[in-house]
Amino acid sequence: MLNKIEQAREQWGGSNQLIDTWLGKRQELIVNYCQIAGLAPFETNSQALPELAAIQEFCNKLVDYVSTGHFEVYKEVVARCEKHGKSSLEQIDLIIPKITKTTDISLEFNDKYAENKDDISNVFDKHLSTLIESLEQRFELEDKLLITLFEKHTNSA
Repeated sequence: MLNKIEQAREQWGGSNQLIDTWLGKRQELIVNYCQIAGLAPFETNSQALPELAAIQEFCNKLVDYVSTGHFEVYKEVVARCEKHGKSSLEQIDLIIPKITKTTDISLEFNDKYAENKDDISNVFDKHLSTLIESLEQRFELEDKLLITLFEKHTNSA
């Protein structure tokens, strides 16, 4: 996933401050995910759950990333495509509902774990795995939005 972030930065980095910031948030989210999942290079006891504070930090980054997409980045992409291309707008109309499904999964995860004080030991890993699969889908869809913007509207973007 981090390799894809680098590819995205190489392709679109520097063209728009909002997109640069958003890709930075995506990277922070992925790194934070690796930390709470205990993936390399972060060492952890694979039998233990992450600390509640680490889960809360991840949930905060998750909601921040999802919100930035929906309330800032997508609006900008849609506005530019409305101005400069009906076919792009049609493609966006197909992509956004798919992204919204991943938003629902992200918000459900946040609701369940951001302030959770219950015993979550038997379900956390499963929910985290479902979440990251959803986020991978989301990142691919978001990249399609950016491709649409930059391939068809670079001169006016």
